[in-house]
Amino acid sequence: MATRKYQGKKFDEKDSSTIWDPLNIEEALQVDINNAPFTVSMRTPGDDAYLIRGLLHSEDIIKNPGFIPDIILKKQNEAGIVSIVNVTIPDAELGAGYSNSRSLLSVSSCGICGKTALSDLSFIGATLNDSQKLDIAILPELFKKMQTRQIDFKQSGGTHAAAAFTMDGSLLCVMEDIGRHNAVDKVVGKLITMGQLDAAKIMTVSGRISYEIVVKCFKAKIPILAAVSAPSSLAVDYAKELGLTVFGFCREQRATCYAHPQRVKNTTSNEGSENKAS
Repeated sequence: MATRKYQGKKFDEKDSSTIWDPLNIEEALQVDINNAPFTVSMRTPGDDAYLIRGLLHSEDIIKNPGFIPDIILKKQNEAGIVSIVNVTIPDAELGAGYSNSRSLLSVSSCGICGKTALSDLSFIGATLNDSQKLDIAILPELFKKMQTRQIDFKQSGGTHAAAAFTMDGSLLCVMEDIGRHNAVDKVVGKLITMGQLDAAKIMTVSGRISYEIVVKCFKAKIPILAAVSAPSSLAVDYAKELGLTVFGFCREQRATCYAHPQRVKNTTSNEGSENKAS
């Protein structure tokens, strides 16, 4: 478990008591590319290779999803947690994001930190036009599958989760991290490593949807994104532009579609998706 116990004092209406709670570890990971510093990510240790591979995909640092780079440990801290790694990427495999990049700080709570301006967010490739349809009736089951595998969250209550599914609801993988966008990067990285990226059609996330999570799904060509909480306005704007179907408030057999509802079919109701948000 990526947790560490901390002492606290718990108060209620009548008394107080000393407790020891497991809290999620948040540690810095410096990623060097070809022995030059590239980024520092604040993350939950574990599945670091998947995190790195997903991040390099979403940032267009590696242009070929089939390429798996060598990742070499350079340094660990006193607790044995990896703190610096080097990723070897031949020049022929470096994408446009590398030549256009600047050193970026990726923290667990916000992915935009380190980007100098919104104009840095350029998109390469056509909008997603996947025409497969999601049966809305399976959406609650997808979240149930994700939640039952949130092991760290059950211990600490402090992690986010992301999960990838096929269009018929078959689970491909679930990843956790203290940062919601880190969890998404870990999922994408594992899918790439396992050769399953093309099979992924649905991404679920445990928190809210930021514009950056929309971008990560777009780069991974995952056309449907669903969250327990709300999307931001910018996330919906980007989803409409990039061709993603976005759901928010997926709770208690309900969900709200904010972009591209044409991918939704409702086998339990006579009401068509055309009456929902476009």
